[in-house]
This record gives sequence, C-alpha cells and structure tokens, in this order.
Amino acid sequence: MMRKNETRVSEFLLQGLPLPPEHQGLFFILFLLMYLTTVLGNLLIILLIRIDIRLHTPMYFFLSVLAFDDVIFSSVTAPKMLMDMKTSHKSIPYAGCISQVFFLILVGCFENFLLTVMAYDRYVAICQPLHYTTIMRQERCIALLATSWILSFFYSLLQALLLARLVSRENESRVSEFLLQGLPVPPEQQGYFFILFLLMYLTTVLGNLLIILLIRMDSRLHTPMYFFLSVLAFNDVSLSSVTVPKMLMDMKTNHKSIPYAGCISQVFFLILFGCFENFLLSVMAYDRYVAICQPLHYNTIMRQERCVALVSTSLIVSCFYSLLHTLLLARVSFCADVTIPHFFCEIIPVLEVSCSDVSLNHQVMYIVGGIYFYLPFIIILGTYICIWATVLRNPSAKKFFKVLSTCGSHLLVVSLFYGTILKVYFLSSSSATNNKDIIASVMYMIVTPMLNPFIYSLRNRDIKQALNLLANRVKFCSQKT
Repeated sequence: MMRKNETRVSEFLLQGLPLPPEHQGLFFILFLLMYLTTVLGNLLIILLIRIDIRLHTPMYFFLSVLAFDDVIFSSVTAPKMLMDMKTSHKSIPYAGCISQVFFLILVGCFENFLLTVMAYDRYVAICQPLHYTTIMRQERCIALLATSWILSFFYSLLQALLLARLVSRENESRVSEFLLQGLPVPPEQQGYFFILFLLMYLTTVLGNLLIILLIRMDSRLHTPMYFFLSVLAFNDVSLSSVTVPKMLMDMKTNHKSIPYAGCISQVFFLILFGCFENFLLSVMAYDRYVAICQPLHYNTIMRQERCVALVSTSLIVSCFYSLLHTLLLARVSFCADVTIPHFFCEIIPVLEVSCSDVSLNHQVMYIVGGIYFYLPFIIILGTYICIWATVLRNPSAKKFFKVLSTCGSHLLVVSLFYGTILKVYFLSSSSATNNKDIIASVMYMIVTPMLNPFIYSLRNRDIKQALNLLANRVKFCSQKT
C-alpha cells in the first residue's frame, strides 16, 4: 500500500540559454523580434484565410490551424524565456513547470498529427482530384482535426500525470492504491443490486447508442437539435462507463481496491464528462431559444460550423477544467487511512482522506467550479425566460403546447442533472460523505443517463419514425436472408 518517502519541491530553477552576460541584451532583442514575427505572421495568415472566401478550402483550413498551433507552441516558452533573460532569479513554479510540459507535448504532438493530415490532403488533391471535394468534405476535415487533438491531449495528459507523480513537495508517504467502501447495501442484497445496476447500465449503453444510430441513419434527423442530442447520448454512455463497470466488479469481489493512477484518471474523466454535459445542456437550450425566438434565422445562426464550434469549445473548456483538478489532486499526499467512503473516486471523498493541506483544492472547486456550474445554468435560465416571454407576447394554446413539446424533454433532463449535482456538491449537510450523497451520485451517474433516451424519445415523433424505419429495415433484411 505505502510507497517510499519522497521529497517534493515547490519550484524549479531554469539554467537559461548559454549566453555571455554582455550579450544578453542583444539576444533579448533578437528573440523578442523573432517571437513577435512568429505571432504576427501566423495571425496574419489566419486573418487572410478567414476574410478571403477563395481560401475557404481544406488545404488553407489546415494551414490556418497550423498557424494557430505555431503561435501557441511559441507562446508556451518564449515569453517565459524573454522574462528570465531580464531577471536574475530564473525560477518556475511546480504547477507552471507541469503545465508547460503538458502544453509543449500537447501542441507538439498535435502539430505532428496535423502535418500528417495535411500530407493526406495533398495526396487526395493530386492522386484523386475528381473525388477531392467528396473525400475532403468539411465534416471529415473537422473529424481529422478533432481526432488528432484528442489523441494529443490524452498523450500529453498521461505524461503530465506521470511527471506529477515523480516530483514531490515535502517528505511524505504516498499510496499505491485506494480502498473503495462501495454502496451502502446489506451483504445479503448484493446479488439483487448487482443485477439491478447491470440492467440499468446495459439499458443506458444500448438506449443511448440506439439514439445515436437512429440520428445517423435518418437524414430527417440531421438537424442541430438532434446533433446535440447524439453528442449528449455519447457523453452519457461515457459518463456511466467511467464508474459503473468498476462498481459492478467490486460488488462481486471482496477486495474493492483501485490503483492510484486509476483513481486519478477516474476523477479526471468524471469531471470532464460531467462538466461537458453541463455546457452541452446550455448549448441545447440556446439551440431551442434560436428555434423558437428567431425561427426565420435559425438555419443561418445554427449552421453546421457553429454547432461543431459550440461542442468543441465546450469539450476543450471541460478538458482544461478537469486537468486543473487532476494536477492539483496529483500533488495531494495520502497517509494511513486510504479508504474512500464512496463507490468511485469522487473528488470530495478523495480529498477527505488526504493528510495534506487541500484548501487550494477546495477553493478551486467552489470558486472556479461554481463559475463553471452557475454560468451554464444562468444561460439555460436566461434562454427559457426569453422563450416564455416570446410565447406570452402572442399567447395561444397551440403555441404553448408546441413549445412544451419542444422544450419539455430538455427541461426534465436539466432538472435531473442540476438537482443531483446541486445536492452532492453544494448542499451537502456536512463535509463527510453520507448515504444521501451516495444516492444522489447514483442518480446522476446511473439513473439520469439511463432515463435520457426515454425522456427524449417517448414523446418525440421524429425519433419514433426513425425507430419504425430501423425496424422495417431489420425486418426486410431478415426476410431477404
């Protein structure tokens, strides 16, 4: 369980460039001009591509992304290097060093994949010119970039977490695994609850994957609303899969342990998918606001690029927030008692078993986390105020029921999600995890993702038509064989 004593540091000293002191000023001006040329030159490339419609092609789209990546890559190190050249104490905080490593690997790895994608684009343009527009369509270009970014992100996250484990701040004992207390279920009822939660998890996975399949196969559902719904379905599957399989396995074993790296990873993905769903619900509310309050401009406002941009931005912001919590948690020490009073590694119970100062973790959780929680909630609240204000200007029973049928499912999902999150993280009666908090966690981790497909499909005529279409296709294929 326990690992050897280690010494942790609060900052690192950077040796800097091997330059004679008398040449520091000259090289400072040289590198400053090079950095400004890099930033301004690449931003000019991006601006030219954006304003000239003739450059709205896959090749220049990838070039603009490469230019942005080069700006970020230079900005990770150059400003710090220039600042150190003008100071005598060339230090960098622990968190700053870990963050710099993370972003260097992220941006460098992404550029590596991006150059490969650009080479593939040139191959298609030269070797298959007649099929170029079909192969390199906008969705595929975005998918290639998204895949490259996701692979780069997880690789850089892995390296940052491994590095955070090596560097320590004070003499302490580190643990190699945690013990999960599990659900407060009597031993004689473990079998019944195992079957219940297994059925709920399978319903969650199959129900949400069915929603995604129906939306993909029926062209009538290729609209922004159903695009966001398919992303929500995928996120629900991911959120449940982070904890439920491990919980089910623990219910059938006596040794309910989880490795240190597994616990940290579980915290990361829980915050990632939870925060992403938070933003995604606000994006879906905005989509409904545009559809009801600005119906004539709906297709212009909610065009495909904007929908993808909203989802991508939500995911990126969620990634950075979950990374912040993960890096802060990686610095926390754990001593003798490593039993987590929960059935998964939720951040609050994990911090409760720590033997080091976790005040910074709690401050980030309640300040930054509060902003991340309330900002999307305020957006949702504001959009629905505007929606009902629009309806009440010219009230009619037909319009009222139409709005209710359009927004009712979303409102119910929002109520379930925010109600349980509010109970667990903001309205807990004490600092210690109790059974009510665990039940609330079961609600947003297992029950809500399971109910979402039913909420969105039971009273949705389009989903029912797509389901009938799928059933007819399956019936036709079975008869044909």
